[in-house]
Amino acid sequence: MRKPIIFGNWKMNKTNAQAQSFFDGVDAFATDKADFGVAVPFTALHTSVNAAKNIHVAAENVHWAPNGAYTGEVSVEMLKEIGVKWVVLGHSERRQYFNETDEEVNKKAAVVIEAGMTPIICVGETLFEFEAGKTESVVRKQVAGTLAGLAPEAVSNLVIAYEPVWAIGTGKSATIEIAQDTCALVRDEVRNIFGDDVASKVRVQYGGSVKPDNIAEYMSQEDIDGALIGGASLEVDSFKAIIDAIK
Repeated sequence: MRKPIIFGNWKMNKTNAQAQSFFDGVDAFATDKADFGVAVPFTALHTSVNAAKNIHVAAENVHWAPNGAYTGEVSVEMLKEIGVKWVVLGHSERRQYFNETDEEVNKKAAVVIEAGMTPIICVGETLFEFEAGKTESVVRKQVAGTLAGLAPEAVSNLVIAYEPVWAIGTGKSATIEIAQDTCALVRDEVRNIFGDDVASKVRVQYGGSVKPDNIAEYMSQEDIDGALIGGASLEVDSFKAIIDAIK
């Protein structure tokens, strides 16, 4: 059995005071039925790590270099020093707005794994690609590109989040059938590269307008092991409702 994994993604939201308030309201309600976590902005990481006792804390990005002339970037060691153990990589907004490539995400994943941290690697197609019937080719290419050269054991322990770009922040969500089929496709591509054992262990999330009233249905699917949640992770009550929905 793969343990469910539910992460919120705050994006560019919440000050340190707001992060503290969130954990004060939510942390005690997290159970061991799933790995519950939130990805928070760099500025709120230290506060969040110190406040979280039952909820995991992830960074929303990292640079692949250990140091250097990369103004505005943050290294793995900087994250590790303050106790961060998870990092979201290749989010659709990073790909869309900052032109991140599979190769860049792959380099980041390698250094995160080397540091003993866990990457949550995002893949997903745009609305144009979805409507053109290119979902499978796009997602398989992203999975293969971002995992290239990684050790099978490392892939077994990381997380892949299928996030269709057309469902991020739009209020639209993929049907249960689309989400399941594409998460199964993600797992199948892992199987093609790394074999059955790795494919059976890697956890695959669905992300895209997941809310308290629909998460249970997504989680009931064979190949959906969790969710990467945007707006619904910002409020104490909605995140508590999501925790309650995981049986």
